[in-house]
Amino acid sequence: MIRPHTGDDPVALWASARVTELLEDQDAKTVLPKYGSMAWQRLRGDDPLKAAAVLTAAEMWRRFGGEFDVEAWLQDGYGSREPLASRKTIAELDAAARPKPAHQLCAVAGWPPVAVPGRPGWWRHYGPASEQVDLPHNHRSGAAAA
Repeated sequence: MIRPHTGDDPVALWASARVTELLEDQDAKTVLPKYGSMAWQRLRGDDPLKAAAVLTAAEMWRRFGGEFDVEAWLQDGYGSREPLASRKTIAELDAAARPKPAHQLCAVAGWPPVAVPGRPGWWRHYGPASEQVDLPHNHRSGAAAA
């Protein structure tokens, strides 16, 4: 058995029941005015159509966000997609997923020493002759003394 979307959502069930109650005495062809529209504003405050439109708009906002969010959602769902031929092939995706070589750790002039992965307590320094020096401390002056 396929359950309607509202079957999993007690708030949606409640809102649907209230709107059904409000429209009970209406003709089957009755169209709710859009909330905030001139037709909605012309309705009396106690008109069930006005209340049903408010509940419907509130429920749409709760489920889908604002009016522009709903439009974007619909456009995304029904919009055209890029052709399959223009998408990446399995070989291209496999090539992109292959492991890349590890980044080579390099100390840089003007920056503090860098901790050496896999060697706890050791730091890579930028030496006085522009060489990479690993020392058991992270004091900048130690590289120059080494």
